[in-house]
Amino acid sequence: MRRSLKFLLRPTAKQAAALAVCLEDHRQLYNAALEHRRTAYHKAGVSVRYGDQSADLKHVRADDPRGQGRWSFSSQQATLRRLDKAFGAFFARVKAGRTPGFPRFKGRGRFDTVTWPKDGDGCRWDSQPEHPTATFVRLQGVGHVRVHRHRTVKGRVKTIAVKREGSRWFVVLSCDEVPAQPLPATGAAAGIDLGIASLVTTSGGGHLANPRHLAATADRLAAAQRDLARKKRGSTRRRKAVARVAALHATVRRQRLDHAHKAANALVAAYDVIVHEALKVANMTRSASGTLDAPGRGVAAKAGLNRSILDAGWGVFLTILSYKAESAGRELIAVEPRNTSRTCARCGHCAKENRLTQAAFRCTACGHAVHADVNAAINILRAGLALREAAKAA
Repeated sequence: MRRSLKFLLRPTAKQAAALAVCLEDHRQLYNAALEHRRTAYHKAGVSVRYGDQSADLKHVRADDPRGQGRWSFSSQQATLRRLDKAFGAFFARVKAGRTPGFPRFKGRGRFDTVTWPKDGDGCRWDSQPEHPTATFVRLQGVGHVRVHRHRTVKGRVKTIAVKREGSRWFVVLSCDEVPAQPLPATGAAAGIDLGIASLVTTSGGGHLANPRHLAATADRLAAAQRDLARKKRGSTRRRKAVARVAALHATVRRQRLDHAHKAANALVAAYDVIVHEALKVANMTRSASGTLDAPGRGVAAKAGLNRSILDAGWGVFLTILSYKAESAGRELIAVEPRNTSRTCARCGHCAKENRLTQAAFRCTACGHAVHADVNAAINILRAGLALREAAKAA
């Protein structure tokens, strides 16, 4: 299995400055490569590929030995591949008939990661293994940077990336051949329904709370954003205000991730088979239809629902649950979500009127009354077990 691990870096002041310069040079390389592609196509109708720009990279480095020439050749190739991937996604959207979104130039706040594709090529994880207490990662042009390693790294380190989040620096390891850690069988299966009031409701009637981290921080965040709006662009005070807003968002993100990990661990420890809805969160959180002149009905309500869904972090939770289930040897099944909340788990009658409120379910055919999320979770479990049996019979 492949897993990603993220650790906090503890750079010295000199190393932090070098990391910032490294990130800025890679951003400029990305933007220059994008400009090269745009100009070649508009002026001569020529499409520039990754191979062409990678071949030109040695000349760029030779002409700027104290700038671009300082950094790892492989990391610069990874930046060019990042641009090539953006163009690939653009053409895929064009082909599919969706809104294309042409690749954009990266501002200082829009480029935060540098990647080294191979451990040992311009970088080295655990570069000082003889050190008795600390772990270091060596980065070309930066040096040996201390790492706050809070967990054991298992498997083989394949790629290393450095990411800036606010004023902090992190190293992200992508590891291959990570051994599975199967848990003892429990013999239990559960369907789970994701919601707003409770993040997870199980078919057995259990509820895992939704802490609503963004809502809890909303007042502080609104005050910080108002303070930011009053600052003059380009000023030192504005940069500090931007950092405060970013720090609040980072806190919410870490809280949401922590809760998702704990909720996923609880489910994986309790059940051998977990069934969930195959939710398309991006589609569910699209804006309500309408224009600026005719905004349509329920736009404010839809915006509030979208905010609540994103605050709950359904997509993040399902991603974490997926890899934890794989590592623990659990079976995870995704089912079609259509009508799971409208169908009676007792008699199978499906009607919109069955759902009285967000929490109340009463079947109009048989009178069965139960919590709406529990009813949906039971339907999800049944659908998943039916898919499982069909797959075994095939």
